[in-house]
Amino acid sequence: MILLLDTNVVLDALLARAPFEVDAATLFAAAETGKIDGFLCATTITTIHHIARKAVGKEQASEHIDNLLAIFQIASVTPAVIKSALALDFTDFEDAVLHESAAAISAEAIVTRNTRDFAAATIPIYEPPQIVSHLGL
Repeated sequence: MILLLDTNVVLDALLARAPFEVDAATLFAAAETGKIDGFLCATTITTIHHIARKAVGKEQASEHIDNLLAIFQIASVTPAVIKSALALDFTDFEDAVLHESAAAISAEAIVTRNTRDFAAATIPIYEPPQIVSHLGL
């Protein structure tokens, strides 16, 4: 199953944010072992690096990105993705970009803890516990 993970799910795993880190880590393991085709939006990578650089420094932030790149594929943000995101009725433009980036890779679902932000989504939206249960991970 092709899944695109939202930034909040990635941060749950990287920052071990209780109680969310268990499901996030399960999704990371599923991507790493090929049980799912795990993707991150290109904007997630830049956001993670920015947050990590401030918290742990540039070198460790770069290591985090290298680790993510070893586990996940990257969904691009192209001019077409941005244009189609602008046309969506999303409250948050960043979420619209993530949605259209997922659509461009034919993602079967987006995994996020902010499901309300994706009310206008045309792609199925799951919270981490839902998708972990659905996939029997």
